[in-house]
Amino acid sequence: MKDIIRILFFIILISFFIGFYLKNYGDNEVLAEKIIGSTVLISVLIFLPIFLYHRWRGKDIKNYTLTKENYERIRSLDPNKKIKNKTQ
Repeated sequence: MKDIIRILFFIILISFFIGFYLKNYGDNEVLAEKIIGSTVLISVLIFLPIFLYHRWRGKDIKNYTLTKENYERIRSLDPNKKIKNKTQ
């Protein structure tokens, strides 16, 4: 999975460079716009979900959200530390 993500990332990166190169130095600006647009779509619709699935697999989402229990646990770690209020 890690190798697939790396290969896909480098393909997307190369495609961006080709698209911007063709847009700045090439004659066919329409083709360059299509390459850049399709690269953005591929990166958002294919690369991003695969990457997020790979990174979040096997992790508990409750550890990364601020619930009342987690907030109380954080507050109980150092009771002498005061939380500064930004409105003052």
